[in-house]
Amino acid sequence: MKKIIISLISLILVSFVIFFITGSKNKPPEYKTEKITKGDIIESITASGTVNPVTSISVGTQVSGAIKDLYVDFNSPVKKGQLLAQIDPSLFEAQVEQVRASFNNAQSNLYNAQANLQKIQSITDNDYKTYQRQKTLYEKNFIARSDVDLAETNYNAGKAQIASAKAQINSAKAQIAQAAAELRNKQANLRYTKIISPVDGIVVSRNVDVGQTVAASFQTPTLFLVAQDLTKMQIDTNVAEADIGKVKAGQEVEYTLDGYPDETFKGKVKQIRIAPNVIQNVVTYNVVISVDNKDLKLKPGMTANVSIITSKKEGILLAPNGSLRFTPYIDDDAPKYKEQGLWVLENNQPKRLSIKTGISNGSFTEITSVNVSEGLDVIVGKIDKSKKKKGGTPRMRMF
Repeated sequence: MKKIIISLISLILVSFVIFFITGSKNKPPEYKTEKITKGDIIESITASGTVNPVTSISVGTQVSGAIKDLYVDFNSPVKKGQLLAQIDPSLFEAQVEQVRASFNNAQSNLYNAQANLQKIQSITDNDYKTYQRQKTLYEKNFIARSDVDLAETNYNAGKAQIASAKAQINSAKAQIAQAAAELRNKQANLRYTKIISPVDGIVVSRNVDVGQTVAASFQTPTLFLVAQDLTKMQIDTNVAEADIGKVKAGQEVEYTLDGYPDETFKGKVKQIRIAPNVIQNVVTYNVVISVDNKDLKLKPGMTANVSIITSKKEGILLAPNGSLRFTPYIDDDAPKYKEQGLWVLENNQPKRLSIKTGISNGSFTEITSVNVSEGLDVIVGKIDKSKKKKGGTPRMRMF
């Protein structure tokens, strides 16, 4: 009797297990749904960039020499025309004095040539008068022909000397002009030993020390970097060509800085530069964002994480992006649709609704179709039953 009871119990348990397994296989799948909601959405493009002054001037030198004095340092405020540094001027002063001496000598040569011209002019005038008198006396047969010829020769020689004296004067003037140009050049080089700030601003960087020799060659060395106005800064970002069509001048921008992780700053798109940049085989364009820096929190070179707001809408229908990606089909068996769609449950079966979409923020997408209303349940995925039960079928315990 005991064996019969055990056999009956075993048969009932086996039948229960078989019924449980076959019943679970035939049960239709369950789906996870979320509701269509109304709300606000912001579409944006993210990029990273660098904070820079709007205008920064590289101050260099046009002459070579050793730095004799420095009058400013990092973060020093400067005015236009202020002396920043002094290159040792001794060599340039000596060159100026040497060229000035040559200039004075050329002037002396001019004065001598002009005096000599006057002297020759007087002698030649006298020779001309003598020649005229001799001609008159010869016509009256008071002197020989040779006396007339001699007077004429002296007069012609005087004219030749006048021409030579005038040429000497022109040469002396040319020497003066050359010496004057050389003097201006040397004086300019002497002035260049004084490194002057070209604008009002603040010294961002200093690249020289006292005693250091700077060499001016084909490329002028940069001694100082002066930012004109740190209360107005800009962020230079690189936006990929796939997104650049959505960016327009004047769009609002939100950005964060690694130095101030808990704050969000605002700016505006100032300029979209048309010169392309290729970064890791991706074509990008420099988007310049103007930002305010009245509190001087922003420092040149800071990294900014930028969100350019390309579109903003309020009180619109929003669908979770997971519902737009869902399909009940296996990838190989999925039919092709021309329009975007959502799946809803009708009689516990998925039904597809064709829709039209607008902007998206990565989590939600705008729904512009009239066949979708607020509160509609849309399928976002299947519920995996295998994850609900771990350990499989419970083992039957025999007593």
